Amino acid sequence: MIPRAAALAALMFLASPLAAAPEAAPEASLRPLARAVTEAPQPQAPPVTATPNGALDRPKARPGSLEAAQDAAGAQEPSSPDNPGLGPERAARDIVQRLAFAARSPLAIPMSLRPSPRSRAVVERALALRRERTRGAVCGDPALQGSEIGSVPGRISGCGLEDAIKLRSVSGLALSTRATIDCTTARALKAWVDKTVVPTIGTTGGGVAGLRVAASYACRGRNNQPGAKLSEHGKGRAIDIAAIRLKDGSEISVLDDWGSGSEGRMLRKLHSGACGPFGTVLGPESDRFHQDHFHLDTARYRAGSYCR
Repeated sequence: MIPRAAALAALMFLASPLAAAPEAAPEASLRPLARAVTEAPQPQAPPVTATPNGALDRPKARPGSLEAAQDAAGAQEPSSPDNPGLGPERAARDIVQRLAFAARSPLAIPMSLRPSPRSRAVVERALALRRERTRGAVCGDPALQGSEIGSVPGRISGCGLEDAIKLRSVSGLALSTRATIDCTTARALKAWVDKTVVPTIGTTGGGVAGLRVAASYACRGRNNQPGAKLSEHGKGRAIDIAAIRLKDGSEISVLDDWGSGSEGRMLRKLHSGACGPFGTVLGPESDRFHQDHFHLDTARYRAGSYCR
């Protein structure tokens, strides 16, 4: 049996509104309310003013700039019937202002001036020098100046040479006496002068002025000894150099300066530098016959250059 109090409570619940059927839930949740959008203020363009004649006024130039300087110059020269703006004088001043501004401003690009054309006299002298060098060139090289003498017959068998030249200067350095040699020997002499002699001497005595030649072509035996084998001098393939002449009038002599001081060291460099361009190089330490000169010839040996 259900107690009377419990039954009374059940009847009261059924009679209350809570016992009614629940309402249906919404199909979708409500969307949140949108935020109020506030637009950012836009920058306002500076007001555009018009000049008295109706034209729009341009922006002002930055202080210190070239345009500001030109504006100031223009403000001092207002347009008028007597001064109609940018005339020839104002244009000239404008160019001067631009050059001055470019010179003093670290941000400006410097303007290089076009070099003045060479005068007619300078051009004529250069052309004359070129013609002279071409006319005196031998062996097809303007650096080798001399004359062609052709065939040189020998007094004894084996002597003589074809296509001989008389060389008077090499790379601008005068020879003390004209050397009768062939073109192969002349080119070897030029290579030695350009690569060794001039760089080694440098500015000593003002630089190299010339070469003192002791011998070139000569139909004889080696070292002028009777019965000796024919010298390369007898074939036009050799030249003997006794000294290097300097521009101050002095000279570096093989006889006097070999083995002494800075001049002796230079001579040793000249001796070793000749090995390669020449096939045979003989100096004071080779024998008693070469105490006073370098013997340079273009004979070639299977074992390479012979240098002593």
